[in-house]
Amino acid sequence: MAAGDSFYITTPIFYVNDVPHIGHAYTEVAADVLARWHRQRGDDTWLLTGTDEHGQKILRTAVANDTTPQAWADKLVEDAWKPLLQTIDISNDDFIRTTEPRHEKAVALFLQRLYDDGHIYSGEYEGYYCVGCEEYKQIDDLMETPDGDYTGQLVCKIHGRPVEILKEKNYFFRMSAFEDRLLDLYENTPDFVQPSSVRNEIIQFVKQGLDDLSISRSSFDWGIKVPWDDSHVVYVWFDALLNYITAVGYGADDEQFERRWPAVHLVGKDIARFHAVIWPAMLMAAGLEVPRAVFGHGWLLVGGEKMSKSKLTGIAPSQITDTFGSDAFRYYFLSAITFGQDGSFSWEDLSARYQAELANGFGNLASRVIAMVIKYFDGSIPAAPLDDVITSIEKRVTDAANTQIDAFAINEALATIWELVDALNGYITDTEPWALAKDPAQRGRLESVLATAVHGLGTLAVLLAPVLPKATARLWEAIGGNGVLESQRIDRAWEFDGGSRVSALEASLFPRIEAEAD
Repeated sequence: MAAGDSFYITTPIFYVNDVPHIGHAYTEVAADVLARWHRQRGDDTWLLTGTDEHGQKILRTAVANDTTPQAWADKLVEDAWKPLLQTIDISNDDFIRTTEPRHEKAVALFLQRLYDDGHIYSGEYEGYYCVGCEEYKQIDDLMETPDGDYTGQLVCKIHGRPVEILKEKNYFFRMSAFEDRLLDLYENTPDFVQPSSVRNEIIQFVKQGLDDLSISRSSFDWGIKVPWDDSHVVYVWFDALLNYITAVGYGADDEQFERRWPAVHLVGKDIARFHAVIWPAMLMAAGLEVPRAVFGHGWLLVGGEKMSKSKLTGIAPSQITDTFGSDAFRYYFLSAITFGQDGSFSWEDLSARYQAELANGFGNLASRVIAMVIKYFDGSIPAAPLDDVITSIEKRVTDAANTQIDAFAINEALATIWELVDALNGYITDTEPWALAKDPAQRGRLESVLATAVHGLGTLAVLLAPVLPKATARLWEAIGGNGVLESQRIDRAWEFDGGSRVSALEASLFPRIEAEAD
């Protein structure tokens, strides 16, 4: 996309049945980095996140904790989900809750329009229902357990918990009518679903034939009432998916909706089917544009299993940030894992990468260069010609990283930027400014070397600001950067014109961690 375009990006809205773990935070950080990058590129950017608060799972969790669903949701949002955004420095523009009046009103409006246009009918449904997924399951989605707590029972492959057999009168959405249009969408817009592994899975699923979708429940009442029949509540996924348009003015603010929609949806691969099949079919029925793209990223694995509270593999983000800081959290998960594939987390890998790449690689580079400018030039940045050997890398890295971000290849963009970190470290080693400083005849060369190094740090500060907002803000101030860092054009990071003086970093950008994390 060209700089200056509209860029609306969303995370999934997360269930408030429990507190967040690093799997949730991974999605938030990825979306945040993409949003920050696009803002720095001059795009009209909007980042939406929020919470999904209706459905049977929330109701049962609240009852088990001797409270009401609304009180439970209120407490979890204020005590856990909103604080998460501060813990990992998320720059969201809005936070939507599905219990908000703006959402509930717009859902009722959307549903009534589909009903009036003949896309919804009543019927009876019986099937296997997973409360954890809030979804009716096909037999292929289930497995039998040979031993353990649920011997002989059918369990959900995702949650490992028994499914329930439900039979009730429901309202149905005629999703089967959109099968051909969906297949045309996937064929004509190959980057609509990404990465290709998820796209292929979605296409195969739709080619097997789509059933109509049950979109209401009558066996419990925690949800948005079906507007023409208040004995039913809206199916939680049908309700939740609509947050992406209700948050930007659907049915209430046409100007805002026109400005923002369509969006890029960043989701875990396990919910890609909802976003790439059900959601575009809903939008087609309503005569609205489909999303710009759906990107299904991989799972975070701990001990070979998907991150999960129910399986006790959930790790709170604060367990990492309290020791390593939020910048390291953000950098580690986006650099160590190929975005779009599963990735394994380990404390050992986090600690090793922190020390090698952040503390020794980037942090030590910044400290050394600034210290030498202070020592040899009393803090004044030399006004000297820059070495092409570095400036050419700055230009190449900036262009390549921008292209990689557009392809959602966040880890590749970081690897590209790190080529400049490594090049600058090698440049300092090769030119030996400490040796040049001893020879008055080499004063001009010393000026050029340190001017080049400071310029490289400025380019790095701009390029890394979306990923390392705290460290780069300190670096920007230390090298006398002009203006606000977040307003520097990231697609022209190599044009950094710098300030006139540096100031000492009071502490390393990434202090050495003495104690190993548990």
